[in-house]
Amino acid sequence: MSFPLLLLLIFLRVPIGLSMFVVGLGGLYFVTGGMNVALAKLKSETYSTFSSYSLSIVPMFLLMGQFATLGGMSQALFKAAESWLGHRRGGVAMSAVGACAGFGAICGSSLATAATMGQVALPELRRYGYSGGFSTATLAAGGTLGILIPPSVVLVIYAILTEQNIAKLFLAAFIPGILAALGYMATISIYVRLNPDSAGVRPPVPYSERFSALFRVWPVLLVFLVVVLGIYLGWFTPTEGAAVGALGTGLIALFNGGLTLKTLSDSILATGRSTAMIFFIVLGAGFYNGFLALTQVPQELASWVGAQGYSPWFVLALILVLYLVFGCFMDSLSMILLTIPIFFPIISVLDFGLSAEETAIWFGILVLIVVEVGLITPPVGMNLFVINSMDRLTPMVETYRAVMYFVASDIVRVILLVAFPGITLFLLRVLH
Repeated sequence: MSFPLLLLLIFLRVPIGLSMFVVGLGGLYFVTGGMNVALAKLKSETYSTFSSYSLSIVPMFLLMGQFATLGGMSQALFKAAESWLGHRRGGVAMSAVGACAGFGAICGSSLATAATMGQVALPELRRYGYSGGFSTATLAAGGTLGILIPPSVVLVIYAILTEQNIAKLFLAAFIPGILAALGYMATISIYVRLNPDSAGVRPPVPYSERFSALFRVWPVLLVFLVVVLGIYLGWFTPTEGAAVGALGTGLIALFNGGLTLKTLSDSILATGRSTAMIFFIVLGAGFYNGFLALTQVPQELASWVGAQGYSPWFVLALILVLYLVFGCFMDSLSMILLTIPIFFPIISVLDFGLSAEETAIWFGILVLIVVEVGLITPPVGMNLFVINSMDRLTPMVETYRAVMYFVASDIVRVILLVAFPGITLFLLRVLH
């Protein structure tokens, strides 16, 4: 009964952190027959959650995203991509996707990537004759790259929940993230050929301007390479890497004139608010997961599924479909915290011909992709509403119609990664 009750509270628009906290606390009370265990859990869970060293990576990556926005990195990335691709049919839209991928590598948030790139790219798309629905759909889809391309806050949370290595998860996300960006660019190319009136063409830019625009993004590339290579080469831990990234983007913002005492204060406050929201969701999930652990429901469910003799691929497909549906209504972080303690034990007992660690990493990347697809799946994809709110002249139905091409691209990618786990695990196997 607890899970349907939790979903009811969420659909009634009760904050998900509070919903999980209340249901978990109430569940502990009813299972133990008193408040002693629940109150003891309130003390121990709060301390263990907020004193976790692993979670300190979250505010660092969030601050990194704030500084990246102040440093004008989104605009620099878009201009560089546009100078090289803009003269092709659909090239400005491809530039927006490429810039989303680059900014997502610094930002780590889908909604933030979509909103930031929307401000930069939407006027350019409109100026060169791109239709409203195609423009908003492209930016909504490109925004989902923000959480898949490392570093990603949600991948960090998944690693903590499943006790996996954060650096290995980041490594496994690279190829799926690149495939996503390339798939979206291929989708744009197909779309503009099927709908020639949906996109205009801008004149080619001289090579001198192209290299000049490319040169302006070297600070972004430098920060990304230092953070990622530093983590993989063992120069510092992921948490230390996040701090280095925040310092690097902060210096870029300072040199570009975007970081002042006022904007620094605003960035810290915004980071604090976002961190508090995430940490409260994590705390609520801790209470609900503690209740589930006490009742042994996930373990019993895993044993039951294993005893039924279902094909592991059928069970995986069913779980991914559920994630796709729920992803339409909930943000990715909440979905991960709510469902991983239930679904991960089930996946762990199934045989996919992989080691336990490879299964956990492969499943995490698949879940992240499918949840992100939910952000652009009509009728309630969150990214669609974020982008469409920036372009009031475009009817939502036009955005829905165009975004289905990108959803189809995502589904093809998910099928490919499910059928061939080695694609996701390639870099992991080569480097480890």
